[in-house]
Amino acid sequence: MKKRRIGRTDLYVSQICLGTMTWGQQNTEAEGHAQMDLAFSRGVNFLDTAEMYPIPPKAETQGRTETCIGNWMKARGNRDRVVLASKVIGRTNSDWYRGGRPSKLVRADIFDAIDKSLRRLQTDYIDIYQIHFPERPITWGANPTRVGAAPAERLADETPIAETLAVFDELVKAGKIRHFGLSNESSWGVMRFIAESDRGVGPRVASLQNAYNLVNRTFEVNLAEVCEREDVSLLAYSPLAQGYLTGKYDHGARPEGARSTLFNRGQRYETPHAAEALLAYNELARSFGTEPALFANAYVSSRWFVTSNIIGATSLAQLEMALDSAGVTWTEEMQKAVDDIHQRVGNPCP
Repeated sequence: MKKRRIGRTDLYVSQICLGTMTWGQQNTEAEGHAQMDLAFSRGVNFLDTAEMYPIPPKAETQGRTETCIGNWMKARGNRDRVVLASKVIGRTNSDWYRGGRPSKLVRADIFDAIDKSLRRLQTDYIDIYQIHFPERPITWGANPTRVGAAPAERLADETPIAETLAVFDELVKAGKIRHFGLSNESSWGVMRFIAESDRGVGPRVASLQNAYNLVNRTFEVNLAEVCEREDVSLLAYSPLAQGYLTGKYDHGARPEGARSTLFNRGQRYETPHAAEALLAYNELARSFGTEPALFANAYVSSRWFVTSNIIGATSLAQLEMALDSAGVTWTEEMQKAVDDIHQRVGNPCP
């Protein structure tokens, strides 16, 4: 398993990162432990989680994923061999994170989040602590294919980026986190955080966790240049487009036990004309004699601007296939065929 450097840090992470958001909801803790055992036996050293997890977010399950990881690291005695990433939630009216009140990216709420995460994870520090999504109201994912009819609302009580970044500076100095990252952020947001850190306000952005897959290549439009020039690593999530790039939902199918069947949360990949685009890529994979899931994961891992591909699985068989994608040789013929479809369908699922 190849290792790649995160930004300008001293962290080297596996090209596959194990995503964890199903543990505590779709998966039991024992199943989560089995996934981590398998992934680490195959050379993975990188876990990504969040205070929000598992998904879908609910008061009664919130935090279970971090607890699962903490129990596994304690049982295996391997904290020093794990690169651990977690996230603080952005602005939300969901009141269960902060004990009965809404949450913002202010000092009291960020400190509350990190201290709870550290307890659940049974560790003194988190290697990469990320803002899960911006506090300002913007389109989810922060990179739409077109803007709305009017500018996004600017909230009167929006927390300034400099104020938020200063809190992360405190966390670094206190030894609670090693590095700072963003998620679901735009080009403007990444550059504003970098500008503030260049002014000496707080830690420099090391990584950006945004969606990237065959039906959402919006990262390439502006963020690829930003991240390459500013040494910010892309941690790509949703390489299988929430399972839609596995082929299991082709032609409107809804298999029993699948995420979209269970939770009806696949709207990002059910936009107009998305079904045709997804089917085209899944059939392309089959034309190369490859399972769609293997093909879609291999595509993401092959991109020069992807530092680590955050994969997810609910079974060990799914995980095996995702891990196998790291060994797929991505060819010019494959890329040309993918680009031919992309030229026709664009980014239907930003």
